Amino acid sequence: MYLEIVSPEATLFSGDVTSVTVPGINGEFQMLKDHAPIVSLLQSGNVIVDGDIAIEEEFEAKFTKDAKGKTVLSITSGTIELKDNKVIVLAD
Repeated sequence: MYLEIVSPEATLFSGDVTSVTVPGINGEFQMLKDHAPIVSLLQSGNVIVDGDIAIEEEFEAKFTKDAKGKTVLSITSGTIELKDNKVIVLAD
């Protein structure tokens, strides 16, 4: 599954991942490969990315690792779209 995380300033990450968990307005949900298409608003919380990913050096400070080794990005709001195994997160 391919993920792009885009902020107003720049594309923070783009690459292949195993799963993505996001803070939807109706609760947290996870997407895996071959998930049904979805569009959702996001609320304040964490975008959690699972997979062996590399963050560009200039954006490393925006991301943390959780206890399970997953990559975490805190957001205040946003939108997500998943279609054909491509996830686009527009995050504030």
